[in-house]
Amino acid sequence: MISLKTSLSNLPELKSILSNTKSKMLSNLYENLDELKDITELIEKAIIDDPPITIKEGGIIKSGYNKELDEYKKASIEGKSWIVNIEAKERQATGIKNLKVGYTKVFGYYIEVTKSFLSQVPDRFIRKQTLTGCERYITEELKEIEDKVLGAEEKVINLEYEEFTKIREMISRQIERIQKASNIVATIDVLSNFAVVADDYEYIMPEINNEDVIDIKDGRHPVVERMVDRGSFVENDTILNQTEDRLSIITGPNMAGKSTYMRQVALITLMAQIGCFVPASYAKIGVVDKIFTRVGASDDLSMGQSTFMVEMIEVATILKEATNKSLVILDEIGRGTSTYDGLSIAWAVAEYMVNPETIGCKTLFATHYHELTSLEEKIEGIKNYQIAVKEQGDDIVFLRKIISGGTDESYGVHVAKLAGVPKKVLSRSNEILKTLEKKVRIKEKQEEKEMKKQVNGQLDMYNYKLADIATEFNKIDVNQLTPIEALNVIVKMKEKLK
Repeated sequence: MISLKTSLSNLPELKSILSNTKSKMLSNLYENLDELKDITELIEKAIIDDPPITIKEGGIIKSGYNKELDEYKKASIEGKSWIVNIEAKERQATGIKNLKVGYTKVFGYYIEVTKSFLSQVPDRFIRKQTLTGCERYITEELKEIEDKVLGAEEKVINLEYEEFTKIREMISRQIERIQKASNIVATIDVLSNFAVVADDYEYIMPEINNEDVIDIKDGRHPVVERMVDRGSFVENDTILNQTEDRLSIITGPNMAGKSTYMRQVALITLMAQIGCFVPASYAKIGVVDKIFTRVGASDDLSMGQSTFMVEMIEVATILKEATNKSLVILDEIGRGTSTYDGLSIAWAVAEYMVNPETIGCKTLFATHYHELTSLEEKIEGIKNYQIAVKEQGDDIVFLRKIISGGTDESYGVHVAKLAGVPKKVLSRSNEILKTLEKKVRIKEKQEEKEMKKQVNGQLDMYNYKLADIATEFNKIDVNQLTPIEALNVIVKMKEKLK
């Protein structure tokens, strides 16, 4: 109740602030904002400012709220002073200097006299309890006061709880008014925060429309830019549409900034659609129906699912749920399995995403499979981009800038060096890398020679079989074959191929 009162007491000031606004939306919020003064006044009048933790032990209701309750409180307070007066009076009447009045929950109020003064106890004292060093008594007067004091305290507790439940019920009947005011306050809270971050961090107002275009100039990641020195975050442009720029394949080494770049595009799109200014110098955002992300997976070992399985489940969901109005962010699809498996899956997913007959949505596709960069020449709507890297001798510098074109360099050993891998391991890694690259070049040359041999007619055994079958096919008059004879020919040729 006190927390509610504290919150509601701010509504008049909030409404006053909104009174001079020129915004149509804020004016509407101003007109509909109920200050709920009656509820604030009720709690202020009824509930003490520093109430106890429990609600069934009294000490909740303010004096002056309920007359009957105030009378019982007075009786309770005065009754305790009566007890103190009885103790002083009986000491004087009996001459017992250490006589005292006490209280227990079992026996109530009592007069206690030590054994050395028992001879001075008057006949009007009624023995109630005998202890080792003293006797406890009750008098008719003390009994009457006890009934009044204990009865008043119990009545106070019961009455306070009854009044509290009545107040609670009165406020609960106004719940719709409270909820409506709460929603307005929440809306103002969000809008004011949008305004603060836009002003503090130099965000701009995006242009929102129903065109299928996301065009961002000098885009920034709203979180990452706050974690680096001011002005040091590298800004990047983005263009996605449903024509020539449906799918962007982004290559480049780890740690270069691919994930940050893709996430910032998703965040800028989301921020624009919830009515917030965005971290860019210009942004034209076509409304998307959904934003899908596949950026990193954690093993779900308890469910028996590997990283790759989790990744494939998420990819499957995206392929089923995405529409041509969606924005999809895919980071390193297929990395959890063998190279050729992963490459083939990534390739097929890219083709499916970009094809207007299947999905055709706006997609950012980061990958280490450099073979995918060949898709730009094969499929309309795919564009290659890379994270710019500057080589300085054996070192590299990540420029964090997205530029056109693909790359076939992974810089894995360089990244390992930046991560602090020991020099001995790096040196051996470079040796192995050169050996593997040499083997690949030799294999490629051998395959090239074999291809030339076959082109020149130097046939191997399999090619002889094909030549034999080709000769037989040439002898067949297709127009004279019955369907059964044609099937027999196919079976015969198949046997030869084995």
